[in-house]
Amino acid sequence: MLSPTPPMKILLAQPRGFCAGVVRAIEIVERALEKYGPPVYVRHEIVHNKYVVESLKAKGAVFVEDLHEVPANAITVFSAHGVARSVEEEAAARGLPVLNATCPLVTKVHNQGKRYVARGRKLVLIGHEGHPEVVGTMGQIPGPVLLVQSVEDVAALDLPDDGPMAYITQTTLSVDDTRDIIAALEARFTDLEGPDTRDICYATQNRQSSVRDLSKLVDVILVVGATNSSNSNRLREIGSEVGVPSYLIADGSELDPRWLQGVRTVGITAGASAPEVLVDDVIDALRRIGPVTVSVLPGREENIEFRLPAELTSRPASVAHAMQER
Repeated sequence: MLSPTPPMKILLAQPRGFCAGVVRAIEIVERALEKYGPPVYVRHEIVHNKYVVESLKAKGAVFVEDLHEVPANAITVFSAHGVARSVEEEAAARGLPVLNATCPLVTKVHNQGKRYVARGRKLVLIGHEGHPEVVGTMGQIPGPVLLVQSVEDVAALDLPDDGPMAYITQTTLSVDDTRDIIAALEARFTDLEGPDTRDICYATQNRQSSVRDLSKLVDVILVVGATNSSNSNRLREIGSEVGVPSYLIADGSELDPRWLQGVRTVGITAGASAPEVLVDDVIDALRRIGPVTVSVLPGREENIEFRLPAELTSRPASVAHAMQER
């Protein structure tokens, strides 16, 4: 008699999913809708996740790419990625009531860059061209900002090697992501300043570290997140780089059973803008294929919370955290 096939093991990365900056941004939109009523206008996707955006649309949020789409006097929210000074100035000139949902860690990068420029240093930003956070950061600094995306970009900088230099980094890049570029900057420029590695976004670093731990224990990795999410894409890349087949999926509907042929252990993680409900959806999709067991990989606990704008703190916390609940 054949013995029954053992259940497929599902191992969940810890930490995964929402970071404190994302929780804060979503909470700002939800509380604004509660306090002022719909519609509330949000410039750019509040975070890079379709499920989150559609959930907020259903409650009355209206997402726009340009402030000219916002009616006069309408409540306006800036996304977690941050915006350029020109956007802030346009909103002020129109008298729009603004709630700034920029992640405090992104704001910290803005302030670091401003300080370096104020001290007369040429500023380099390590980041991805066109990413909303990079666009916003470059637009916040009162002076030229040189974007570098690779070691080759560092070599190509048309700057003297002994001039005063400084660098800042996109928050969705980890210490590992930026290590080689920073090393190239340090090797080339004799007068270089940069932020302490402790200033790197904790969520990016933690999620990438957890994927590296996960990759040692599983046969395939599923990353729950959006295709336009920088940090989600990087999680998938890390899994692939260490030799584990890794796939980025929005939810359980995108799961391909062919990925599971010969697989006994599946690792699941989620980008910083992906809610836990989507992780649950992927687990349910796996359950429809066959029996599973679910366990959580031991990892770093995150207990960070960021303060909401003062004008929104008079109402009780609402449903931002509900998206996280299993």
